[in-house]
Amino acid sequence: MLKKIATAACAVLLGTLTACGSSGGQSGGSADDGKITMGFAQVGAESGWRTANTKSIQEAAAAAGIDLKFSDAQQKQENQIKAIRSYIQQKVDVIAFSPVVETGWDTVLLEAKRANIPVILTDRSIDSDDTSLYKTFLGSDFVEEGRKAGDWLVANTQGETNVVELQGTTGAAPAIDRKKGFEEKIAARPDIKIVATQTGDFTRSGGKQVMEAFLKSTPDIDVVYAHNDDMGLGAIEAIKAAGKVPGQDIRIITVDAVKDGMQALANGEINFIVECNPLLGGQLMDLAKKIVAGEEVPPRVVTEETTFTSEQAKAALPERKY
Repeated sequence: MLKKIATAACAVLLGTLTACGSSGGQSGGSADDGKITMGFAQVGAESGWRTANTKSIQEAAAAAGIDLKFSDAQQKQENQIKAIRSYIQQKVDVIAFSPVVETGWDTVLLEAKRANIPVILTDRSIDSDDTSLYKTFLGSDFVEEGRKAGDWLVANTQGETNVVELQGTTGAAPAIDRKKGFEEKIAARPDIKIVATQTGDFTRSGGKQVMEAFLKSTPDIDVVYAHNDDMGLGAIEAIKAAGKVPGQDIRIITVDAVKDGMQALANGEINFIVECNPLLGGQLMDLAKKIVAGEEVPPRVVTEETTFTSEQAKAALPERKY
């Protein structure tokens, strides 16, 4: 009799453990509580903009109750591809990333598609004929940002104007598109000429180094067009070291509108900034939830942005979040 009771008790206990430990056949990174797991592959930490972007994503994930697996690619495509493959192996629910460059993503994104893991592009797009490799692209219109910079230059200069261009990372969507939009607008003014152009890799040190070289090789510089604030701030350092006054002897146009750039604009060292909003976290988490739930989302989500003059920067700085 005792043996039978013990056997029955063991059977009940085993059944209880089995029920508690069962996953119910669930796949992907979600646990039984329905929590979403997102793998995010960031470009790096090359600028103040990127730092603000990372913070926004991390804070928004925590607020939304999303389990965020985060990686920093240090501006190397191979590191992002490794991270994405790692997320596929971990069976996360959704993958999001900001591509270092536009090309070379089809193979790894096809792997994600075959694993039934949806992908969201943030901040930067990719150059691929297969748009089924990702669900949506959330970010700025970089061509339009370049157009805004070009419009300001056309409206605020007269006569022959020599421009040097500090480009972003070679092959990156914002570098390609900001150049395209800018050139599109200044084409109406043949007397505005881009006399030198080189990548500063979106970094302050890169901007300074390239500007130093420009000042030596191109003596008559009227305007600097920098694809982001950090390169523009580096250019300011080089201009000052050369004994010139930034914002006066050489006018400066940048893109981003991070606090350091806005302060330089308020101080008159930068003349015009086109905003590129890094605070994409909230929109990204909303899109992720809808996609994981099987809802339809737009293939393109554009962020709202503006431009700033010196006086507008002074007014905006006290409440600036990035």
